[in-house]
Order: sequence, then C-alpha cells, then structure tokens
Amino acid sequence: MTDPKKPQSPSEAILATRRNFLRQSVVGAGAVAGATLAAPYVNAQTAPIKWRLQTYSGAPLGAHVIKPQIDAFNAAANGQMEIELYYADQLVPTADLFRALQNGTLDAVQSDEATMASPVDISVFGGYFPFATRFSLDVPALFRYYGLKEIWEEAYAEVEGVTWLSTGAWDPLHIFTVDKPIRSLADMNGLRVFGVPTAGKFLSKYGLIPVTIPWDNVEVAMQTGEIDGVAWCGFTEAYEVGWADVAKYALTNSITGAWFGSYFANTASWEKVPPHLQELFRITIDQSHYYRNVWYWGGEAKLRVEGDKMELTSIPDEEWATVIADSKVFWDEVAASSPRAGRVVEAFKKYADTMDKAGYPYR
Repeated sequence: MTDPKKPQSPSEAILATRRNFLRQSVVGAGAVAGATLAAPYVNAQTAPIKWRLQTYSGAPLGAHVIKPQIDAFNAAANGQMEIELYYADQLVPTADLFRALQNGTLDAVQSDEATMASPVDISVFGGYFPFATRFSLDVPALFRYYGLKEIWEEAYAEVEGVTWLSTGAWDPLHIFTVDKPIRSLADMNGLRVFGVPTAGKFLSKYGLIPVTIPWDNVEVAMQTGEIDGVAWCGFTEAYEVGWADVAKYALTNSITGAWFGSYFANTASWEKVPPHLQELFRITIDQSHYYRNVWYWGGEAKLRVEGDKMELTSIPDEEWATVIADSKVFWDEVAASSPRAGRVVEAFKKYADTMDKAGYPYR
C-alpha cells in the first residue's frame, strides 16, 4: 500500500500553477516557431553564429526571467544562431558584467545598470529607483511615451563597444527578514541585507546596511546570520528561489513598484548578426517582457494573500509618508548629478503627475 500524497500548501499550489505557465509558454513559443518556419529553407551558412549571454539572475529565477526567451530564440533561429545562457557569476562576477560585455568575453547581458556598474550617468536608474514606479506597466510606458528610450540610446551611444537593446519591468521591491520583523523605520537600523545598489543607498538613510555577496550564497548567508535578510525582490522571487523558506517576515511596504532590467549586446557581436536575426532577438525580448509582466503581476498578489511561509508586517502610513517625502529629496540629488539624469527625473515627475491626475485605475 502506498501512502496518500501530502496535500499541497497554498504557496506550493501557487508555484505549481505558475510553473505550468512557464511550460505552456515554452511549448507555445515552439509551436509559433514551427509554424513560422514550416516553409522550405536553405541555410547557406557553414556554421551557426554562437553567442554567450549571462544574466544577473541565478538559475531558479533565470528559469522564468530569461530561459523561455532564449529557448524560443534558439528554436526559431533554425540553426543559423545559437545563444548559450549562463546564470549569475557563472562566467564572470556580476559586478564585472559590463566590462566582460565591452571586451567581448560576453556577447550579451541581461541586468540592470546599477548592479553591473555601467559607466553611464543614468546607471543609478537601473534596478530599483525609489518610488519611480507603482506598477510594472509604468516601465514600458515611461520608455515609450516619456522619452526614456531616447535617453538610454543617447547614453549608450557614448560608450564604446556596448549596445543597449531594451528595458522592461520586473517585480516590486520588498524587504524580507529572517528573525527581525520590521514594524517601524527604527527596526531597519543595523539590519544587514543583500540588495540592489540604488535602493540600498537610499535605505541606508534609515540604518539599513547593504551587503554584496554572490547571488548563490544569499540563502546560506541568511541561515548563518551573515545577513539579516534581503531587499532585492518581491514575493514571487522570494518564494521561487527559496528565500521564503528561510525568512520569517515580509514587509508589505514597497520601496518601488518595478525593477528596471535591460538587455545589452557587445556592439561588434551585434553587428555580425544579420538583420532578420536581430529582429528575431528583439521579438523574443518583447516576449520575455510580456511573460515577466504576467508572471510577476499575478504571483505577487496571490503570494501576498495566499502564501503561507512568512508573516506580513507593515510600517504605519503616517511613518511611511516620511519615506516617500525623503525619496523626493533623493530624486533631486540624483537629478543634480548630470543634465541627463535631470531629464530622467523630470520624466518621472511628469509621469507621476499624469498618473495622479488620471486617477483610477492608474493611481
């Protein structure tokens, strides 16, 4: 006689549903590729173009934020090009991603500017810029309608050897802690957290101590007490990569609504790719942006409401209002750092004003 299966917990059921979404997306992409390429094709190339792409993310997260795209591209490229995917720190340390991309060690990178230390005056806006967004759709709207696309193109045109391709939205930023709940700003004081640079710099105002370690070491570092938690992601990632199994508390106050993540290519590598494959790569990037928007948007809400691995805590609204006010001072300080940074902050302000005036469902 076999033992009956143990019933799934609410969080396990949510993750199982979302992994099924991943499988369906990959199968669907393959079907589209097959339909598109069903006509006879003669490939005159003697060997496919080979690329090496490294993402900022570890493998469990990379399975969602980039692997479906790379699998779809490789299938649709029909043997003309193949991209080898590497995860966080596999070929080069994450902090060296830009340099490795520029010198051709890597052909492409998926990361935010701040984490990979891009030498541009807008790098501070990559990743989590405090209170710049409320929802994931804010990111593509800012790039399409408020000039950020042109600003990013302009900035990277001044950097030799690197081509910026696209920016999309990831998850909101929350703080997850192992055994020290945050119920007031004072509770942040002295907490050592793994996090992204810009948000970490801002939160250090309240005594939070940003710690940089390899991504794969984060869970063990929480278990050993080397760090007290993470300020690196939202609920979806905390559950998916296992951090929710270690952290006991989740702060519901969000520092910002969406992470700015970008795709970059080594310019020489990009120029060797024929136009139809360049277009295919851009199309699959857009597919990746769409997948992530759905995966995060649905998962964040369900895991906050139905997730059973962390206790939710909150900082009172009146106290949190001081953080929002402090962020405006931070914006102005960054705006003064360069004329181009000033243009980005101006776009953020105009966008926020437009969304507030538009009201529901925008704000």
